[in-house]
Amino acid sequence: MTKITTISFALLLSATTAYAQSETPSTSQTTPAVNTEHNPGAPVAGKNSFTEDQAKERIEGAGYTDVTGLKLDDQGVWRAAAKKDGKDAGVSLDFQGNVTMAK
Repeated sequence: MTKITTISFALLLSATTAYAQSETPSTSQTTPAVNTEHNPGAPVAGKNSFTEDQAKERIEGAGYTDVTGLKLDDQGVWRAAAKKDGKDAGVSLDFQGNVTMAK
């Protein structure tokens, strides 16, 4: 009887371990904090860790000049007025690093 109980316990333990491993999400399902490619859904709302200076540098790095009125909105998106190719434009920077022209 003890041998049957031991075997049953071992089977139950291995089945539980296999189930627990199959339920663990992979890290590839997470959204990166900084996007390396343009996101067509940008700007994306989310907790933004860019400082004001970093946001301005990133916007200028995307080809905008005369960045003024830079403010972090309640959606976590930096927004400003700027110029691109000599034309006035509204610009935004989301938490993923996407720089987009305001619509």
